[in-house]
Amino acid sequence: MPREILLNAFHMNTVDHQAFGLWRHPRNRTRDYNKLASWTELARILERGLFDGLFLADVLGIYDVYGGSPDAALKHAVQVPVNDPMLLIPAMAAVTEHLCFGVTGTLSFEPPYTFARRMSTLDHLSEGRIAWNIVTGYLGSAALGMGLDALAAHDRRYDMAEDYMAAVYKLWEGSWEDGAVRRDAEARVFTDPAKVHAVRHDGEFYKLDAIHLCEPSPQRTPVLYQAGSSGRGRGFAAAHAECVFVAGTTPRVLQPTVADIRRRAVEQGRRADDIAIFAVATLIIGRDEAEARAKLADCLAYGDHDAALTQLSGSTGIDFAAMALDDVLQHVRTEAQQSAVDGLTIADPDRQWTVRELAEHHVLGGRGPLLVGTPESVADGLETWMDETGIDGFNLAHVLSPESFADVADLLVPELQRRGRYKTAYRAGSYRRKLFGRDRLAPPHPATGVRWG
Repeated sequence: MPREILLNAFHMNTVDHQAFGLWRHPRNRTRDYNKLASWTELARILERGLFDGLFLADVLGIYDVYGGSPDAALKHAVQVPVNDPMLLIPAMAAVTEHLCFGVTGTLSFEPPYTFARRMSTLDHLSEGRIAWNIVTGYLGSAALGMGLDALAAHDRRYDMAEDYMAAVYKLWEGSWEDGAVRRDAEARVFTDPAKVHAVRHDGEFYKLDAIHLCEPSPQRTPVLYQAGSSGRGRGFAAAHAECVFVAGTTPRVLQPTVADIRRRAVEQGRRADDIAIFAVATLIIGRDEAEARAKLADCLAYGDHDAALTQLSGSTGIDFAAMALDDVLQHVRTEAQQSAVDGLTIADPDRQWTVRELAEHHVLGGRGPLLVGTPESVADGLETWMDETGIDGFNLAHVLSPESFADVADLLVPELQRRGRYKTAYRAGSYRRKLFGRDRLAPPHPATGVRWG
């Protein structure tokens, strides 16, 4: 029986996310990113299309690697201005019943104590529909903004992440016992003090001695996403993540990453299917091939190659402004997203990318595939990626928002349902229950080892 495809919408609380220059398109609503109505409208469209979730990207800092200046990012609206994604979620949760929300939170710049409270609050307000995409940051400008001299080295950031996770697990899982909250008006007891405990953590980077400020939320620990595919990132994902976000330009590039993450998870004592893996993809769908190709040409007319290279410079740590358009990208090791460089160089030794080709590919959708065609041909493409890579679903980037997602809901989803590859109704319950059939993390996940009792 064919596997059901999971679909997330991939978005960001900014003007231009991964369709560079398309903010100028007259049908693109991303210019209204700072108006709440645009987000509640999007949430309703996604729920109509039975999307599993809305994955909200985020980045702290400004892309200032390209040309050694933030000017290009500011001029072309390359993920700046960018607002806090977490503040959008309660409003979108209020107008939906089942749509779930994965939100990116950079752990490098916030104490576990306050961050744990914010995620518990979102889990309460969404009635258990929240996930955290764990990132450590990759822009030096963010470190300077936080008063640091420089961004910590790549692997050192993962050392910090391990310590951070140990701290937040204790807050979410080990501070309040089940049954601590009584809500007994007659006895005048809201919480039984004997069932609430201070947790202590004395790590290399983070220390705390505190009671978690929130009563247990529906999931306690939010569903855990992770988006790093370097060697160190895969190891972190295998230990902690329930969902992993990956990127690859071809199935051949992506499949070894997927297999390695699952292998590492099994080595950690987990099952290979304890992790749901999502790949980024961008879809342009027409009712016939001519309409799809006309949409592509229309969007490419607004594409901004300088903006694409500005973002790619920041994410890879390579200044493409210092290279000629016909120069070939060589493998280098930086302190930014190492998996981004690896995926464009050593992951496919038969493919060499020039700077010009990178700009042309990256301008619509980033480092994943761009599938253009009818609902039938796009569904064929998604099935091929599923079957050849072993992924579980896709984070779908938009070209025009909310139009790209409405096309998925109205044109693609019925075709996937006809093939038996997509659900026809939402499952009840929390985000974790919808994905894995349970509300709480299960052994041998490390969070379960710090539960009270």
